[in-house]
Amino acid sequence: MDEDVRKPLRAAKDVTRPATINLPKKDKAPEPEMARVGQMRPTLARYRLQVDRQTKATFASLDEARIAGQAIKKSFPVVQVSIYDAEQSKQASLD
Repeated sequence: MDEDVRKPLRAAKDVTRPATINLPKKDKAPEPEMARVGQMRPTLARYRLQVDRQTKATFASLDEARIAGQAIKKSFPVVQVSIYDAEQSKQASLD
């Protein structure tokens, strides 16, 4: 019994290895650079409508921004709605 324990274990010779897969080589041609859709920053107008300090929309005129802000404030009275003027760097809160 001691002799069986001391013998080294050997792998069976009839065991097959898994086949290797040869993948086709990739072309090393440079890809043309294309403009990424959706990766560019949006153009912002002068007046920015902010809800809870997050910009939600931009408007060219103050009246359009006020109308949109009042509609949001009427629907959701708990949120903080303000209009930021980018040219004068001033912020006005809607109450």
